[in-house]
Amino acid sequence: MKITLLVVGKTDAAYLRDGIDVYRKRLKHYINFELEIIPDIKKGKNTNPEIQKIKEGELILAKLTAGKELHLLDEKGKMFSSVEFSEFLEKKMINGPKELLLVIGGPYGFSDEVYQRAQSKISLSRLTFSHQMVRLLCVEQIYRAFTILKGEPYHHV
Repeated sequence: MKITLLVVGKTDAAYLRDGIDVYRKRLKHYINFELEIIPDIKKGKNTNPEIQKIKEGELILAKLTAGKELHLLDEKGKMFSSVEFSEFLEKKMINGPKELLLVIGGPYGFSDEVYQRAQSKISLSRLTFSHQMVRLLCVEQIYRAFTILKGEPYHHV
């Protein structure tokens, strides 16, 4: 199985890019992992958030091809412990799709059509994080999940 983290817009802060790169490199030992960026929709002063969500949604759904399963990082999603998240990934690797598509949307969230096509919504916390910070947290949690599955000491219970 492959895991793709699909994000809307580039990561601006160098410290976040550096942190993401640390975990991307570590993940190479466990799974085929890719971070894919959908370009920002250009916002003008009269940009309507609903239209922006729809346009971003079209770009997200264009990535959803045969063999891919869509899961959204969403504040209203299911919360997992790190161990539960590792079990979720393990089940997907055994019985799931060829590719797991985890998506972090834009500043206004997802369009209705994206929500309808998603297999699930996953929340990293009840706290609110910037969309850019969530990228680092998500990649770290994917790495942590694989160290849990391998019984490695990165995650201490």
